[in-house]
Amino acid sequence: MKVIILGATSTIAAATARLYAAEGASILLAGRNERRLQETASDLLARGAARVETAVLDLSQPDDAHKSLAMLRDRIGGIDHVLLAYGTLGDQPEAERSQAAAEDILRINFTSAAAWALAAATLLEQAGSGALVVFGSVAGDRGRRNNFVYGAAKAGIAAMTEGISHRFASKGPRAVLVKIGPTITPMTSHMKRDGLIWAKPEEVARIIHARAARGSTVAYAPWFWRYIMAVIRGLPNAVFNRLDI
Repeated sequence: MKVIILGATSTIAAATARLYAAEGASILLAGRNERRLQETASDLLARGAARVETAVLDLSQPDDAHKSLAMLRDRIGGIDHVLLAYGTLGDQPEAERSQAAAEDILRINFTSAAAWALAAATLLEQAGSGALVVFGSVAGDRGRRNNFVYGAAKAGIAAMTEGISHRFASKGPRAVLVKIGPTITPMTSHMKRDGLIWAKPEEVARIIHARAARGSTVAYAPWFWRYIMAVIRGLPNAVFNRLDI
């Protein structure tokens, strides 16, 4: 198994990489923080990975995603699974005041991510097998006042991933969208993280790892968010607009 992880320094990505390492996979880690990439690489080798390569890249600014991803594939010796794991929550009030802040959220979570997703789709289709796994968010299911800029970007990458899945129909590869609920990671450290809705990264990682190989091409992590979001999507606007969610 050859695995490329774009945004490998994220907590959930690292937890998922450990599952691949335990299976003896060869893994390429791409991200901006060289120190953290090297630390993760050492940990994965100790856990059983056959080989680990690192690439220091600003994934939010892809000059030529197709060319860059092909180079990463060649470095690791093939391509089976591509995990699109990076993103930023951003600051909703600032995004409402600042065009630059809003554009950053959209560029990182949608525009650049879409470029990498399309590049991965081309390489996987050429290979005739494999999986693209996109880390989405339940925030993309309905626009809410607390995070609708981030939610809009996640809704966009959700549509992109589902479209790639449709493109792959009967061609061999898979495109999987994992809609992640609130998770205890550095990205949410500023929030009050108590209650049963908060997941651990390892819990989410197990779902991502499983769905890469089999099962539904749209999954919620944890599973119960499928039902929570079904209720939220079904609320009439008159009721929804009175809720602070």
